Amino acid sequence: MAEAAVETATKERKILVAVDESEESMHALSWCLKNVISHNSKDTIILLYAKPPRPVYTALDGTGYLFSSDIIATMEKYSSDVADCIIEKAKRMCRDQQAHHDVKLETRVECGDPRDVICEMVEKLSADMLVMGSHGYGLIKRAFLGSVSNHCAQNVNCPVLIVKKPKSSGGSGSK
Repeated sequence: MAEAAVETATKERKILVAVDESEESMHALSWCLKNVISHNSKDTIILLYAKPPRPVYTALDGTGYLFSSDIIATMEKYSSDVADCIIEKAKRMCRDQQAHHDVKLETRVECGDPRDVICEMVEKLSADMLVMGSHGYGLIKRAFLGSVSNHCAQNVNCPVLIVKKPKSSGGSGSK
């Protein structure tokens, strides 16, 4: 029986954490680091950022504005800078919270709709768990935008942990 406990404790898991520019995704990453990763784990955390797909511009758009290659290149650089910034912030959080753990860290930036990118990467990387934040959209907004977390929970073949950011207490002093 002791061998089974040791095997379980040292199993190497791949935990895919979807990150974006929201506080909710960083809260989900922080929660995962504190509650999912154990001291003796040999887990790999894969930070995934789904960069929105590049819009297709014609030389002349519908309003008559001309998009030069310089403007398009500037927009692409900004999108890449945003991705780099988010990944760096997430890596810093992992280093700060996991200094004493033997956790490997990988990063991926993929381009496309987050619903598709996350589901594809879970499958491609054979992730053992998907961790993501919940934006907490209301019913109407969720109906129009769709819920990335709901879509992923329905379409991946591994456990999905959706972490909701607690609502602030509004100064009531209670926790």
